[in-house]
Amino acid sequence: MTTSTLTPDYAAIKGRQQQTWASGDFQVIASLIVPVSERLCDTVDLRAGERVLDVATGSGNTAIAAARRLCDVTGVDYVPALLERGRARAAAEGLTVTFEEGDAEALPVADCDYDVVLSTFGSMFAPNQDQAARELLRACRPGGRIGLANWTPEGWIGEVFRITGRHVPPPAGLRPPTRWGTEDGMRELFGDGVTSLRATRQSFAWRFASAQQYLDLFRSYYGPTLKAFAALDETGRQALARDLVEGVMRFNRSEDGTLVVPSEYLEIVAIKR
Repeated sequence: MTTSTLTPDYAAIKGRQQQTWASGDFQVIASLIVPVSERLCDTVDLRAGERVLDVATGSGNTAIAAARRLCDVTGVDYVPALLERGRARAAAEGLTVTFEEGDAEALPVADCDYDVVLSTFGSMFAPNQDQAARELLRACRPGGRIGLANWTPEGWIGEVFRITGRHVPPPAGLRPPTRWGTEDGMRELFGDGVTSLRATRQSFAWRFASAQQYLDLFRSYYGPTLKAFAALDETGRQALARDLVEGVMRFNRSEDGTLVVPSEYLEIVAIKR
């Protein structure tokens, strides 16, 4: 049987994914990529008072960035612990954000209820990609904007996914999340639900003191990497660690002993039909 004929068990996969993102402490990793959310909010050109939905908000990077622009913001995620981190972060900054538990494939919102719908490295991980895209469209009002930041297949994080997948294969029948990091993939997913779609390749530079610091951070706090190591025996863990370190060194642009690792992502702004 070929991969294309398989029907994934989306419910089972989603359950495992939820456990994965609840493991470690994603906020440690999310705190490093805050600039991506700030850039996305500016690219979408948020206006004060707009109703904004941040899908798969995690610990709230993009929801909080939108709240700084005085929008009426709701962040949705299916990991309660991350929502609590988001609430604490917003409170610490004196910002108002409503955080609600919910699934990117079944958003707890009314049709056409938001002026702007955002997702930063979030919806791209939903196992049922077509359904996740439909939900982004459903939540957005006609003429509203959908803004996304998605890792590309060619960038460093795309390479991390490929390396990890060689050691711990993903569930059969799933499309890779980096499909969302291609313009063709996004046009397929949104179809005639949008009147326009603009895709811009951007780059975010991760900065680490060393390859070992990167490895320790990701295997301790980034759920997918943590779970991949947990699924392997000691020999497998050593091999995965070696390949991840070799991978990050291929992308490193620093010559002073530290790491500066550009990671490409696709920034999407689409207008809902």
